[in-house]
Amino acid sequence: MPTKRKSPIRKAIVTGGAKGFGVGIAQSLIDAGYRVWITGRDSRALDRIAKKIGATPFQADVSSPKDWDKLIAEVKRAPGKFEVLVNNAGAGVKIAPAAKQSDAEIDTSIAINLTGAIYGCRRAAPQIVKAGGGTIVNISSACAHHAWPGWSTYSAAKAGLEQFSKCLYLEHREQGLRVTSIAPSWGATSFSEAADLGKQDKEIRKRSIKPRELGKVVADVCALPSHLFMQEVILWPSVQPVEAL
Repeated sequence: MPTKRKSPIRKAIVTGGAKGFGVGIAQSLIDAGYRVWITGRDSRALDRIAKKIGATPFQADVSSPKDWDKLIAEVKRAPGKFEVLVNNAGAGVKIAPAAKQSDAEIDTSIAINLTGAIYGCRRAAPQIVKAGGGTIVNISSACAHHAWPGWSTYSAAKAGLEQFSKCLYLEHREQGLRVTSIAPSWGATSFSEAADLGKQDKEIRKRSIKPRELGKVVADVCALPSHLFMQEVILWPSVQPVEAL
C-alpha cells in the first residue's frame, strides 16, 4: 500500500496571546491543527498559558519593530508553512475625553492598537505569500463603527486598522493572502478592568463574547476555501444595547 504523505506543519502567530481573547484564539487554532506562537510582554503569563494550551511562547512588544523581526525570524526557521497571523494585541490605555489624555497615552494607544499590527503585517505578509498564501486576521473593535464618549483615540486606532486591512488585502489579493478584520464588542475578558472602567457585571459577563467563541470565528475565517475572502465581521453580544452614533 502506498504510504500517506504527511501534511506540512501549519504555523500561526497570535499576538496578545497570554490573556483574554488571545488565549481563545490561540486554543482554537491549535485545535485546528496549527502550531501557534503566542506573544506578549509578560513572560511568566506567556509561559503559563503556553504550557496549558500547547502553544509556543515568545516574549515581544508589538510596538517594537525589533521584536517583530526576532519573532518572524524564529517562525521562519521552524519547520512548516507560515499561514496565519492574528493581530489580537490591544489595550484601552486611557478611556477618557481626548482633552484629558496625555500625549504619551495617545501615542501608546496608537502604537498598541494600530502601528504594532502594521509592523507585523509588513513583515508577515511577504512570508505568508512566499509559503503559498494564507490569512491575516486583525482584531478590531465595534468602536471602529460606532462612537462613544471617551473612546476617541482607541476608536480612531481601530478604525485605522480596519481601513489598513482593506488596503492590505487589495495589495496581496492576487498572491493568495486574505486579510480580514473582526470587530468584537463586549467580551468576557479583563479589558474593562485594565482600561480602568471598573469590574464587569457578572450577569453581563456571562452573556458577553467568550474568548473561545471569538476563537472559533477566527478559526472558521482561516478555514474558508482559498478562493473565498471575508472582508469584515462585527460580533455583538445580544446583551449589549447599542445607542451610540
